[in-house]
Amino acid sequence: MVPEYSQARKLAQKAYRQDMYAKRNPYLQVLDELLPLVRTAGEMDLGLVEIPLSRIAGTKTSGRTRAFAGNFMPLLPEESEFADKWCSLYLSHLEEGIREPVIACEFMNYYYIIEGNKRVSVLKFAGAVSVPAYVTRIIPAPGDTPELKIYYEYMDFYRASGVNTIYFTREGSFSRLCGFMGKDIHTPWTRDDRMLFTSAFFRFSQIYREKGGEKLALQPGDGFLLYLSVYGWEGMLDKSMDQLRREIVLLWPDLESMASGGAVRLITQPAKPKEKSFIKKLIPASRPRLTVGFIHYGTIHTSGWTYAHDLGRLYLEDVMGDQITTRVYDDIQGDKDGGAAIEQAVADGCQVVFTTSVRFLDASIRASIRHPEIRILNCSLNTYTGHLRTYYGRLYEAKFLVGMLAGILSDCGRIGYIAETPLGGTAAAVNAFALGVQTVFPGAKVVLEWSSARDGDAEQKLKDAGVGLISGPEMLAPSHSPRPYGLYRPEGSGGVSLASSIWHWGKFYHQIMQTILNGNWGRDGQGMDGDSINYWWGISSGIIDVIFSKNVPRRSIQLVELMKRQIVNGNFQIFSGGVRSQDGTLQVPDGTPLTPPQIVRMDWLAENVEGRIPSPDELNEEASRMMKNQGIFPGKDGIL
Repeated sequence: MVPEYSQARKLAQKAYRQDMYAKRNPYLQVLDELLPLVRTAGEMDLGLVEIPLSRIAGTKTSGRTRAFAGNFMPLLPEESEFADKWCSLYLSHLEEGIREPVIACEFMNYYYIIEGNKRVSVLKFAGAVSVPAYVTRIIPAPGDTPELKIYYEYMDFYRASGVNTIYFTREGSFSRLCGFMGKDIHTPWTRDDRMLFTSAFFRFSQIYREKGGEKLALQPGDGFLLYLSVYGWEGMLDKSMDQLRREIVLLWPDLESMASGGAVRLITQPAKPKEKSFIKKLIPASRPRLTVGFIHYGTIHTSGWTYAHDLGRLYLEDVMGDQITTRVYDDIQGDKDGGAAIEQAVADGCQVVFTTSVRFLDASIRASIRHPEIRILNCSLNTYTGHLRTYYGRLYEAKFLVGMLAGILSDCGRIGYIAETPLGGTAAAVNAFALGVQTVFPGAKVVLEWSSARDGDAEQKLKDAGVGLISGPEMLAPSHSPRPYGLYRPEGSGGVSLASSIWHWGKFYHQIMQTILNGNWGRDGQGMDGDSINYWWGISSGIIDVIFSKNVPRRSIQLVELMKRQIVNGNFQIFSGGVRSQDGTLQVPDGTPLTPPQIVRMDWLAENVEGRIPSPDELNEEASRMMKNQGIFPGKDGIL
């Protein structure tokens, strides 16, 4: 009898006691006992494959189930025949290795052994990673549960890659993984692709286990995806284990927060300023002057978005010029350049950095990990990250008001809407506009087109569809040739502007800088329990508003302003009162307004919208990349 059997049996007894104490089955799972409870759709022979020992959950039949604890370690006494066979197999493994494949079934990415339970037990005890196996896949019937959707995505991924070592707990993760590697989920992998990926994931998993990752309610793949979202795939295999370990250690608080249910915490109103004590009012505060960096994708001459943010910077300088200095880093074209710009801002002495485009999200996360002393905020919505704060505005409130005006002014009942990219919050803006139209013109239709689509001119498509009004971009750069913006009536090659939602970013920047200078940044009570803070203010904060042209009748403006006051006062909820989607589904029951997270994650279109949300493949390259990182489809309610 080899002493290792006694060691393995002690591990089995420990696992047995823990399972009994937790009121779990202390033996191996039996697939034949699970299958009668689920619907299946057939079987598939996968042939001879290497299967990860970590994914082996039990046995196919109940034959020798009670010989093993749930961790596959042996329970039977040392003097048993079973123990003799286990020891002989263990010695054989030490001498020449176990080469004979086991026979297994795969169901929902877990493996159940038909023949070879002792081989699996010995290999698990010896610390092996995988075992060769002849595998039959049992395919579950399709369904709407997250588990089934993830598994069906895994089957697509496995069909293309042949990789079975990684799995996730969230929908969309396999597609995101392929995106990080420059592929889509249906792109075939080469042998080299598999070897490189397997090596990289194995190295990550080693450190993940070292840190105690098996105790987290996450798959190692979830952690790997977070790692790739911050550090990227390129160059990973060139890093030493020490460098990987340092990077993973920096990410560990995020992994722990995600495992414990940390989520995006939407801050929907500015914090009320705290009253100073009488003594503090008498003693003037001595505050250091802060340098604030603004990193822009475009310039004020090429981008209306950048122009709006720069107006906000100028407002900030105007109201806080004696306390802050600003620096601008513009025309930054991508994530890599964004990272370099943030590093330059830090080197230039910026203590606060605003990155004003979602394109810089990953670069902002990496920089915030490297520089925890710097306050970095990225202009994006609904992103989970414990290292930096994000900010955006409830644009849908202004869009509802513009939609109301469009319904009032429409003479044909067909109104166009040009959306840019399907990011988080985009569907809410489209639907709010459509509901605004419906409020005053119940029979009107909103025709949706996307400016980032590969296949042509959105404005021309709307004109061809017979619309009488178009809701387009909110703001133009000063150097752009004069053309209508916001809600306009198309005429010839131009049109007549009627109204537009607008951004007052300066109001936000002023409030945030006051919070920092007052020493309340870390004590505002707005983030706790691992939550990720996302400022999401609306019309009541002044960050968003609506402007009207002189071409709009005064009484129409008065009606819209009346509704605006109801929104500001909280007396009217836009997404309430029996809202249905295009397929007739009741998305918002009467008397039950949507919550802020439901609004942010909205991925359906209202019943009076003609059009659809495109897939990434239908968009231009930049929009496709942004949608994969920040899109509105399932699996995008966090950084995973």
